[in-house]
Amino acid sequence: MVTIDLSGRNALVMGVANHRSLSWAIAQRLHAAGARLQSSVEELAGTLPGTLTLECDVTRDATIDTVAARLGEQLGSLQMLVHGIAFARKEDLEGAFVATPREGFMAALDVSAYSLLNVTHRVLPLLEKQGASIVTLSYLAAERAVPSYNVMGSAKAVLEQSVRQLAYELGPKAIRVNAISAGPVSTLAARGIHGFTGMLKQHAEKAPLKRNVTKEEVGSCGLFLMSDLSSGITGEVIYVDAGYSIMGW
Repeated sequence: MVTIDLSGRNALVMGVANHRSLSWAIAQRLHAAGARLQSSVEELAGTLPGTLTLECDVTRDATIDTVAARLGEQLGSLQMLVHGIAFARKEDLEGAFVATPREGFMAALDVSAYSLLNVTHRVLPLLEKQGASIVTLSYLAAERAVPSYNVMGSAKAVLEQSVRQLAYELGPKAIRVNAISAGPVSTLAARGIHGFTGMLKQHAEKAPLKRNVTKEEVGSCGLFLMSDLSSGITGEVIYVDAGYSIMGW
C-alpha cells in the first residue's frame, strides 16, 4: 500500500460551505496526509488542527489580494490550491435556460469559472516558488445538457476549458491544473437543483457500478491529484462518477 505524505506542504482550499462540501472532503484527506491548510469556514477548520481560516469574496479583487498577502506572510509558498467555488442564482436554475438574463449569466461565470483564473493569478507568486497542483470541481453538464442545471452547465464548460488553457500556460512553471468531474453528491449546492433526488436515483440505475459516489471518494481523488503520484497528469478532467459518463443509453 502506497502512503501519501504531504507533510511540509501548504494548501489553500476554497469553497467549503459546510461538512457536506466536496472541498471539505478533499481538505480532510489533505490534512490526514500531513498538509497544512488554509480554509474559509472557521467552525469546520477548528476540527483540523493547524488550519488557518480566511474570508475571501472572489467577486472582489481586493479581498483575494488580502488573502494572498496573508498567505505570503504566514506560509511563504503554496503547493496546493483547491478551487471548489460555484454559484448561480436560484431563479436562473429554475427558469428556462433560453430566458437567462445577462446579469444571471455573468454572475454564474464570474464566480464559478473566472474565479479560478483570478485567484490563480493573484496567488501565482506563491504557487510558482516550488511548483504546485491546482484542482477544481466540475460536472458532466459541462459537455451535456442536464435538466435544471441551466447556466451552471455553461459555467462548468468555461471552467474546463480554463483548466486546459491554464495547464498549458503554467506547465513550464511546474504547476499542474486538473478538474474532478464528480457524480451527483448531496451537497448544499446540489440540493438547490430542481429534481436532484430523482437525479441521484437515475444516476445509480445507469452507472456501471450501480450506485452513487461518496464525497469521500471525491476527496480521495483530490488527494491523488495533489500528490506526486499524479506528477505526470495535467489539463485533465477526471471523472469520479461510478462510470456514469461512459454510458450511451
